[in-house]
Amino acid sequence: MKRNYLFAIVLLPLSALAQLGIGLKGGLNFANVSGASSINSSNRSGFHVGVFLAPAGKSIISSRTELEYSRQGYSFKSGANTGNVNLDYILLPQLMGINITKFVQIQLGAQMAFLLNAKADSTNTGGSSGPYSSIMSYYNKFDYSFAAGAEIHPVSGLLIGARYNIGLGKIYKSMESGQMPSFSTEDAKNNVVQIFAGWTFGNNSSKKKK
Repeated sequence: MKRNYLFAIVLLPLSALAQLGIGLKGGLNFANVSGASSINSSNRSGFHVGVFLAPAGKSIISSRTELEYSRQGYSFKSGANTGNVNLDYILLPQLMGINITKFVQIQLGAQMAFLLNAKADSTNTGGSSGPYSSIMSYYNKFDYSFAAGAEIHPVSGLLIGARYNIGLGKIYKSMESGQMPSFSTEDAKNNVVQIFAGWTFGNNSSKKKK
């Protein structure tokens, strides 16, 4: 009898989580910034990892809430200086899913982001190099963006997808001329392409659509 109660205590929460459609995902970032022609920015690779909530349902329209850690940034060349900028964010995407058959889902939505850490390193043509310190004061702590992408669900539970995050907020704070560091520009905005895979523990809404 006690064993039955123990099974019930363990299985009931797992069953509830399955109905919620909780999952894990992770993948690569190909990041850059727009509005940064003055520093000749270029792509920089990173990664992201997180959890998501995709409630089960039978409708063509579904929802997705995510919580991710994302390493992004850019490479730059400004005057005699070249280097890299790493930006670590916590992302909170909120997406609408459009289920096209049970195998394909289109996703549209928005996301908020909180900057955890920023680091820049630079090397000039004279050969000297070194990291910048205490640069968090240059950055806006909060960011927001538009997100669009697609997922395929080849087998039950597995998902593979890609997403494009288009930054709407400025990365750097507005400062007087001459106060901006060489690796920055006031109008820079995040732009990130994400490629990812994941697993849903439960009934993914797109699997319900017949």
